[in-house]
Amino acid sequence: MGAAARGSMGIVSLILIAVSILFMFFVILSGVSHRTPFDKTYFLKADTSKIPGARSISQWTYFYVCGEGNNNCGSPVPALPVGYAWLGGSAEAPHGLVGSHGKHTTSFHYYYLWRFGWVFYLLALLTIVLAFFTAIVAPCSRLASGISGVLVLNALFWFTLAASMMTAQFVQMRNEFHHNGLMAKLGSYAFGFTWAAWACMFIAAILLFTGVGQKSPRNDPRSPQTDGPHRGGFFRRGVGKRSTRGSFIDNESQRRVKDEYA
Repeated sequence: MGAAARGSMGIVSLILIAVSILFMFFVILSGVSHRTPFDKTYFLKADTSKIPGARSISQWTYFYVCGEGNNNCGSPVPALPVGYAWLGGSAEAPHGLVGSHGKHTTSFHYYYLWRFGWVFYLLALLTIVLAFFTAIVAPCSRLASGISGVLVLNALFWFTLAASMMTAQFVQMRNEFHHNGLMAKLGSYAFGFTWAAWACMFIAAILLFTGVGQKSPRNDPRSPQTDGPHRGGFFRRGVGKRSTRGSFIDNESQRRVKDEYA
């Protein structure tokens, strides 16, 4: 029963890890393709039509700042400053977003909040991919299940930081646009995929650590032992037969001795 339960938990956790990786790639590759769901995946969509050098609508994705429908994207930039949406002029941009970082387009707060969130997202992706390969063996090995659980827990730590920082950043950015009377809304796909990936990791970690505690029947102290003088039914029957045969011989010898002296 223990091995079967561990196998089921290992298979489910493997599927959950694979799904979390898929969701993370949906976020990372947003803006690369115009097909669904990539064209609908962005962190924030805002009206930037009044800002010199900006698009009429700007959508912030993982590597790009794009226009409506993730079209007309700029060059891919790792951990791009949010102010690259109005690179070349930030006179009408929300004051709280503008600062001395990112070619004088982005404030200190938003520049480093996104940069660290971006790095943590990649660390989580790297760790969860490693966990996927070890989880392949988890259904048939308690050790592999434990190692996978530790890796998933590590990925969950980095991903919690990344998702929390990204969520905080773009919620604050949305509020900055609203304070300036500009339209802005969060991307339901990007944050839906992100937090769904987090939930998959969380459940997978629980299942993997639960699988570590599932012992095989042969390790159960209540199961029949296979060593010692009582290691099997055949031998127990053999011992019983020998004991009965010995008792019969002893009784016969005693009867003959009594007859001789009678």
